[in-house]
Amino acid sequence: MKVISERGGARRPGPWLRYGATAAAVAVAAAVGATATDPDSTWYASLRKPSWQPPSWAFGLVWTPLYASIACAAGHALGRAPDPRRRAGIAAELAANLALNASWSRLFFARRDPEAALAGNVLLNLSNARLIRRIGRTDRAAAAALAPYAGWCAFAAALNASIVRLNR
Repeated sequence: MKVISERGGARRPGPWLRYGATAAAVAVAAAVGATATDPDSTWYASLRKPSWQPPSWAFGLVWTPLYASIACAAGHALGRAPDPRRRAGIAAELAANLALNASWSRLFFARRDPEAALAGNVLLNLSNARLIRRIGRTDRAAAAALAPYAGWCAFAAALNASIVRLNR
């Protein structure tokens, strides 16, 4: 994200642009994932699930603030990044993370492949660690704001692994 000032030099994008871009990216990832998710399908209902799985309605309640925290943390970190190279690194890691996030629902629900979804979830968790580390180099508070997201994704990986194990 490069904005040219009136004097011709590169400057940091303004807050509306930063937060708007991160919110739009997160919204696209959420929408792509949501279009594939069908917890009411016959296939999903037929799967054995662990007793500790939350009810379906809880996922929307959890994901909404998590997505908001991703957009806010990334937008804040992009504003604090001291140079274009660091901003580009944060943006690239965020893009990869959101792609992995959206792909989980497509793998699990659309392809009906819990094992592939688990592999995607492992990659997502690795990406979460990279994103937090990269943002943490610039803004520790923004990195800390991503901890609940990382925690939920780790929980989702454990849940996914349990579903795979129960349905072998």
